[in-house]
Amino acid sequence: MSGAPAATPYARIGGEAGLRRFTRRFYALMDSLPEAAACRAIHPESLAGAEQKLFEYLSGWLGGPPLFTDKYGPPMLRRRHLHAPIAEAEIEGWLACFRQAWAETVEDPALGPLVLPQVEGLARHMRNRGEAA
Repeated sequence: MSGAPAATPYARIGGEAGLRRFTRRFYALMDSLPEAAACRAIHPESLAGAEQKLFEYLSGWLGGPPLFTDKYGPPMLRRRHLHAPIAEAEIEGWLACFRQAWAETVEDPALGPLVLPQVEGLARHMRNRGEAA
């Protein structure tokens, strides 16, 4: 048995630099992917604040420094997003950005199957609106 601790997903993604690369690409895709239009529409004109918050949240969630909780307290993500109408189109657009940014920036192929299903579950948990009739 090895005495070395397993690397966290944060370390495996490349630490701060890798996570910054991911979140930067994620929000560039939100501005450019047609399938992300509904998700983009519920964000402010500047995505800089959202990008920083996602970086801070994912840092702690992936096992790195708990930047988000240190700054804002418990995540309570669904509650923090209740002001924004989130239905299937917004969820699918957000996930499209996440998956593509992940594929383009994360080099560890074994990390995706560990992280992406959890991210999908979290994204679906954010739904706060039904589909329009």
